[in-house]
Amino acid sequence: MQDKPHDDPYTEPESSPPKKRLFTRRRVVLGGGAVVAAGALAGSGFLAFDRYRRFGRDAESFIRDHRVELPASVPPIVIAHGTDPARNVRTAIDRLGGMGRFVGADDVVVVKPNIGFDRTPDQAANTHPEVVAEVARLCLGEQPQRVIVCDCPVAESRRAFERSGIMPAALEVGAEVVLPEESSYRTVEISPRLGTWDVLEPFVVATKIINVPVAKHHNLTNTTAGMKNWIGITGKLRVMFHNDLDRSIAELAALMRPTLTVVDASRVLMETGPKGGSLSAVKQVGAVAVGVDPVALDAWAYSLWGVGPNELPPLFELAEGMGLGRAALYTDAPVEIVTG
Repeated sequence: MQDKPHDDPYTEPESSPPKKRLFTRRRVVLGGGAVVAAGALAGSGFLAFDRYRRFGRDAESFIRDHRVELPASVPPIVIAHGTDPARNVRTAIDRLGGMGRFVGADDVVVVKPNIGFDRTPDQAANTHPEVVAEVARLCLGEQPQRVIVCDCPVAESRRAFERSGIMPAALEVGAEVVLPEESSYRTVEISPRLGTWDVLEPFVVATKIINVPVAKHHNLTNTTAGMKNWIGITGKLRVMFHNDLDRSIAELAALMRPTLTVVDASRVLMETGPKGGSLSAVKQVGAVAVGVDPVALDAWAYSLWGVGPNELPPLFELAEGMGLGRAALYTDAPVEIVTG
């Protein structure tokens, strides 16, 4: 995919002086096993106001297309079944040719889980931490410049990142973790209809993005997985998407063209989503679906509730019409692997 000209500091000429790392207003980045304490305003009402008041400006940045060209022999979807979430991730990505097909030494990689809520891994409201950690570990194995895990939760960010288990798991394998309160933002036009938003800076400067959603019930869309996960690229209030929600999700997915999508269905919140809470609403599915067609992967997520290809909501017709993928691939051409 050909990139547009941009001001990404990681692709400056070699003669340019090294730039300071980005992403933080107060140099509050977590990573490399170290945690720098946040400033006194972190999580305060002032900071939240600062995040929400700045929309509507002219776009100053763009989101590149993060897809890579793959040989025809690579299947569009691989589904791994087993009791070990990390092993499922490893096995599925190996079947796609390994992480080296997707990530290289020059890359700044952003891993985007769903860390929406202050919930434990057993409650299945967020991506399983072992899935996120294994994706980050495989990326780090290709020795890119950076691997950053970030999201914009509905709940208070630090508590959601910690209680989900994702922050400690990501830090343990050597990834960086960026909280939204501690990130800089870039203004990006999402679509003519949705206008210009402030987007977390890691999503703008990333050269590769791996979407790592959890498949779960949602009270507005019945099911949520990869395409809806892009709402977490900004702190913009989620209610602002609800006017024609399917179209908003499709337009977000048209903006964010990931390198790879890894759908976590290790433990699935079958009802009372998106927040959940009761363990009685959680089903042990023990699956991870990985691939390069986000529409087909979302269709597979809907199939966990018995929704067939002809029963999918209007979102899928919109997404297919935008050229984002083909829902039927999840039935036409999946590769199923049992890892044990």
